[in-house]
Amino acid sequence: MNKIFNRYLLSALLISAIIPLYAKDVAKNAEITTTTSSNKVAVKTLDNGLKILVKKDSRAPVAVIQVWYRVGTSYEHEGITGLSHALEHMMFKGTKGRASGEFENILAVNGARNNAFTSQDYTAYYEIIASDRIEVAMELEADRMRNLVLDEAEFKKEIEVVKEERRWRTDDRPTSLTREQFNAIAFLNSPYRAPVIGWMVDLDTMKLDDLRDWYSKWYAPNNATLVVVGDVDAEQIFTLAEKYFGTYKKSDIPVAKLRTEVEQKGLRSLVVKAPAKLPYLRMGYKTPAFINAKDNAKGNAKNPAEPYALEVLANILDGGNSARFSKKLVRGKEIAASASAGYYSMGRLSDLFVLSGTPSKGKTVDDLKTAMLDEIQLLKTDLVSDEELKRVKAQVAANDVYDHDSIDDIASTMGAFESTGLGYQLMDDFVPGILKVTAEQVRDVAKKYLIEDHLTIARLEPQAIESPQVDKTKDSKNSSKGGQ
Repeated sequence: MNKIFNRYLLSALLISAIIPLYAKDVAKNAEITTTTSSNKVAVKTLDNGLKILVKKDSRAPVAVIQVWYRVGTSYEHEGITGLSHALEHMMFKGTKGRASGEFENILAVNGARNNAFTSQDYTAYYEIIASDRIEVAMELEADRMRNLVLDEAEFKKEIEVVKEERRWRTDDRPTSLTREQFNAIAFLNSPYRAPVIGWMVDLDTMKLDDLRDWYSKWYAPNNATLVVVGDVDAEQIFTLAEKYFGTYKKSDIPVAKLRTEVEQKGLRSLVVKAPAKLPYLRMGYKTPAFINAKDNAKGNAKNPAEPYALEVLANILDGGNSARFSKKLVRGKEIAASASAGYYSMGRLSDLFVLSGTPSKGKTVDDLKTAMLDEIQLLKTDLVSDEELKRVKAQVAANDVYDHDSIDDIASTMGAFESTGLGYQLMDDFVPGILKVTAEQVRDVAKKYLIEDHLTIARLEPQAIESPQVDKTKDSKNSSKGGQ
């Protein structure tokens, strides 16, 4: 408890020092400098294509090791949704040299914490372990990269765990169910329309051979990035990586053809009816992502600053208690019990700018929708004030301090950026890019992208909640190592 408190106390002290400086100097963007990280990252690529990123952080004798595979739900097609996530679960079973359960036992003996996660664009596995035990984690991760044993009996049990996870995470949660239905309508042909955990109909028909094929295609050194952050020596990590991963050969990785979303030609809307206590609203506009800004640098588009301006816009609406939604819709007009804005921008494909919330008691979803759209309209017509712009920029800088406070957060940022094609260097470019945003750029992206013809609106209409039927004969719980 004391260690956790001290960590956040340190962050608070750093932020209290940083915010006034950024607020004072934000008009002098050219003079502002930020702490760089990528120039302290040691990089090496093995002959078999495995890319290794190592960042030394000696604040504690601990290290995090992560293995990122460039495959996720956006690589799947209709009929096999959820395959990447199901394989993530199976990666904790046995290998050719180790029985199922041995992986966990070895890590437990060595005091490690481990897990995994799947997203639209990647699947990642990690261990947080004492830095003098990192070779243990390295060997285990290398072993399951190519030596996984996919057993029929294990699969039959684990796919039921995945289905139960889907019920718990989505089917029995009305707002999650609404988000899932919303994505399926907002996107026509982008793979982002499918849920990471998969559609239940696809989970019902999934076969072990599907997993074997997926594992064989994508789990290879030349489709992976090894990230290590902590009290480590880069050359030692390179040597260990060569020892344990370097023996594998390159694979013929399938070409992941981009399924670019077709242009939306008008407003889309849907109603979701599900047992719930409260109504819920979700709206989303089609917007470019940071990957598009990277293309801009190659001359394929016009404005590389647009994603940064959209990020600032999101923070103007929903960036703490001083942001417009909180100040005006929640506290001021008391239209919303909750209201949020988010810019989904760090994937390998373009995504959405999303507004969501729940109306306050006595107000309707239509009241909330009108109030949110009015705020969007103001951003199109009135320039953001210098004071508001300074606040947002200072807040982004402060959040960056938080994001770089723990070794697992640093590693996760590096791995995610690298796996989506953005490059780990973006963690240094992000804050300077935000600091360059002008009020005119915020207005311009609002006018260009936040338009009705590119808008999708979903509303949850609560239905009566039936009393659960308790089966007293059952007293067991499924458990899952993997997560969505």
